[in-house]
Amino acid sequence: MSVEATHMTIPISPDRTRRGSFRLRLPKVSRSVLLSTLTVAVLLAGWAIVTEMGWANELFLPKPQAVWAAFVKTMTKGYQGATLLQHLGASLYRILTAFTLACLIGIPLGVLMGVSRNARALLNPLIEFYRPLPPLGLYTLLVMWLGIGESSKLSLLFLAGLPGIVISTIQAVTSVDPVYVRAAQSLGATRRHLLFHVYLPAAGPLILAGMRISLGFTYTVLVAAEIVAASAGIGWMIWDAAKFLLSDVVIMGLIVLGLTGVVLDLMMRGIAKLLMPWA
Repeated sequence: MSVEATHMTIPISPDRTRRGSFRLRLPKVSRSVLLSTLTVAVLLAGWAIVTEMGWANELFLPKPQAVWAAFVKTMTKGYQGATLLQHLGASLYRILTAFTLACLIGIPLGVLMGVSRNARALLNPLIEFYRPLPPLGLYTLLVMWLGIGESSKLSLLFLAGLPGIVISTIQAVTSVDPVYVRAAQSLGATRRHLLFHVYLPAAGPLILAGMRISLGFTYTVLVAAEIVAASAGIGWMIWDAAKFLLSDVVIMGLIVLGLTGVVLDLMMRGIAKLLMPWA
């Protein structure tokens, strides 16, 4: 009499499988974000150590707590009759207005100079002549012509941002592959079609890169534009506080300037991804 052994399989419930394979999933943080955070933390720690140990004169390098207190005071009570948001709003108005005008004039001008050798020969000497001129040298002339009001400040910021946009647009347009242009022309494309369907899509990434550089340079000229007969603005606040050795307000204003510049650059990157996802 033979006995056959039967192999029985014991089913495992899905719940036990899920419980056994459960792992805590944390959001992934990129290496670049970690390194950037580490850099900021090291700088803050070094700043705190230097000031706490008394290695620097607090008149020139205040403690982080003092800078934070200056930030809170300027936000709530203001500085010289205006709060920090009002100073920031005045500066952003000047920056964005001048930069927008520079883009509205610089991009079409750069496209024209990029597609036409005659236009480039006519206009390039003017751009190359005033591009290396120092902003403060231009500002003295602008104040003589336009006075000490907003017109001279906006004009200085506009002239600071224009050359970078024009030059980057020229470079972007002239670097478009001629094969694209000939292919579109063989299909009957007009000049308008070439501009909006060939040149601008192909040159767009380089134009936006030039706009980012131009915005940064315009931002650096802000302090020079606000030191003459201004009553509000981050640059003016830094300049005025420096005259009274208010280093906590000066450092706080510089930090606000830097963070605002980073936010503006991130906005430019977001616009680039939105308008030109292929790039």
